[in-house]
Amino acid sequence: MRIGFSRLAQDGKARAGVIATPRGEVMTPAFMPVGTAGTVKGMLPGSVAATGAQIVLGNTYHLMLRPGAERVARLGGLHRFMNWQGPILTDSGGFQVMSLAGLRKLTEAGVTFRSHIDGSKHVLTPERSMEIQRLLGSDIVMCFDECPALPASDAQVAESMRLSMRWAARSKEAFGDRPGHALFGIMQGGVTPELREQSAEALKEIGFDGYAVGGLAVGEGQEAMFGVLDYAPGFLPEDRPRYLMGVGKPDDIVGAVKRGIDMMDCVLPSRSGRTGQAWTRAGQVNLKNARHADDPRPLDEECACPACRGYSRAYLHHVYRSGEMIAGMLLTWHNLHYYQELMAGMRAAIMAGRFGAWEAEFHAARAQGDIPPL
Repeated sequence: MRIGFSRLAQDGKARAGVIATPRGEVMTPAFMPVGTAGTVKGMLPGSVAATGAQIVLGNTYHLMLRPGAERVARLGGLHRFMNWQGPILTDSGGFQVMSLAGLRKLTEAGVTFRSHIDGSKHVLTPERSMEIQRLLGSDIVMCFDECPALPASDAQVAESMRLSMRWAARSKEAFGDRPGHALFGIMQGGVTPELREQSAEALKEIGFDGYAVGGLAVGEGQEAMFGVLDYAPGFLPEDRPRYLMGVGKPDDIVGAVKRGIDMMDCVLPSRSGRTGQAWTRAGQVNLKNARHADDPRPLDEECACPACRGYSRAYLHHVYRSGEMIAGMLLTWHNLHYYQELMAGMRAAIMAGRFGAWEAEFHAARAQGDIPPL
């Protein structure tokens, strides 16, 4: 079986569809929880699935350094290793090499770098990235690209984009023919329409199962990101899924879906949960604040997650301030549940042809803000 994508409905540029894989279907728009090192922090795999997530993301860079891709393969692959039965997408490692690794040396062949864990020397090339992701056994593989650090000149962005396109061709060749697995290309080009179009044309000529919009959510701000998304998805094939990497806050996600994006991932729901932050229909709530210390009400009365069904704001405030692990566990579960409800709400609205009305309701609820203190 090959991985396929079907569009079920479209409302404006917003699309609802399904990605079919041998390990199950993924309804789009889809948000992928990030399981960087083989786990979504603070969550059991069954708990992640209970939030509504149908696919998770694993990280090539982190897993190649620890425990090692060859070890994961010997132990049955990443699905068995982390006890996740659904589809897994793995990123290529390029972004982490740019943002985390030290003493990088970039050449046409690839990147030589030192591990942020122990300083050991490693080489990551398009061919090695494909090999690592094959050893991990991921269902959706990302081609290896170069992520230039911003700010960068137009010339630097153009040079980086063209290098990424050459690497994309090498990634496709190294990936080979793997039925049941998909390879996604990554569009680069910064905030320049001409470069984005050139990148898209190069990727389409190579041919991929899906296409990502890369090089965003790296500090350029929402206005600039939406500016690119106003045109960039339109350069990509309509019959393939479109993936916006590393996004984001709820209003970022809604704005991206409005502009034709089908898939997203971000560490924000889990990272926020571990730092006492909750995302709700009314916006962000900081459980660290003293105003919650005597509040017997749930975090969100409309939410059915365990944190809201069984615990008060006072309790969540207490366990966070006490340094108890359950605080991060409950708030992460809540955040991931909220994100999946957000995606389900958009899917239903697109199918019903009322995405514009749904979006207006979403922003109106957030504008009201959190419930007043007692």
